Amino acid sequence: MPSTSRPLRKLGFLTIGLFDGDDPARGHETTLEIIELGERLGFDSAWVRHRHLQYGISSPVAVLAAASQRTRRIELGTAVIPLGWENPLRLAEDLATVDVLSGGRLNPGVSVGPPMHYDQVKEALYPDTADTEDFSYERVRRLLDLVRGKSASDFSGVQGFEVFSDRVQPHSPGLGRRLWYGGGSLSSARWAGEHGMNFLTSSVVKAEGPDDTRDFAEIQLGHVRAFRAAHPDGEAARVSQGLVVIPTDSASPEQRAKYEEFAAKRLPRTTSPQGPARLLFAPDLVGTSEELAERLAAHAAFREIDEVAFALPFTFEHEDYVQILTDMATKLGPALGWRPGV
Repeated sequence: MPSTSRPLRKLGFLTIGLFDGDDPARGHETTLEIIELGERLGFDSAWVRHRHLQYGISSPVAVLAAASQRTRRIELGTAVIPLGWENPLRLAEDLATVDVLSGGRLNPGVSVGPPMHYDQVKEALYPDTADTEDFSYERVRRLLDLVRGKSASDFSGVQGFEVFSDRVQPHSPGLGRRLWYGGGSLSSARWAGEHGMNFLTSSVVKAEGPDDTRDFAEIQLGHVRAFRAAHPDGEAARVSQGLVVIPTDSASPEQRAKYEEFAAKRLPRTTSPQGPARLLFAPDLVGTSEELAERLAAHAAFREIDEVAFALPFTFEHEDYVQILTDMATKLGPALGWRPGV
């Protein structure tokens, strides 16, 4: 296998946490079971994806609060919380609370932009301010300042029997360095670096213009390098890659066929930039751990990162996720130079 410039240091996974609308408790429970399994297998991190008005996790902070009480070591992340749905002050309080409960294991990932289907939901979400809400990077900056302990009020002190603070409580000192920005564009990568965040890059990137003929890996590599060039920590700045990677070492013939069909159906979208935003999707990787390690070692962006949060396909069954995670931890991770946590 070709050598990589950065050996894999942290192995994580991402799940959407799907559930049946008639029985949501079972779906949330299986999500927690998957996170517990990840810890037993030695994964360094487990991440949940945020979905509003869908049959996926709508409140990842609440789910991770529960996960924090059923695990002791694994880091818990969100990939990502769309801040267009959030009040930064209230979210800062929730994040700090869960970080304290988890013993400093929370890794919140966020993004900006208007909520999906905004015209249909804005009257319910922002009935009085829908046309004036700011969905720019400024919303992230507000969250960063509040999490990092900057003033949220011009009043502090004692009033009657109550004591008031001028900053978010609880304050979790290390949380400010564990905030991630989920971005797929060059501008997002630079902004995250300039503001001292960590950078989540996924299986979707944005081609920078009609004349941009680079492939996915080359574009993603450019984002990683631009982020680190702008970050105070330089080459030590944290980047996590989130490709869809499906090892088949212990899969049944039926599972392998399902995985290959899943990837084949999604392959056409990877051949050229999609839509007005010119989004470029990475192919899903399916195969034995030896085959996957070869393909990842040839991936230009993968060679420059040392953390991953491989995304689990959304529509598989619980037993499929168990097989995939087990092969990731026991076969693929070691093939990439990773060693499980204890």
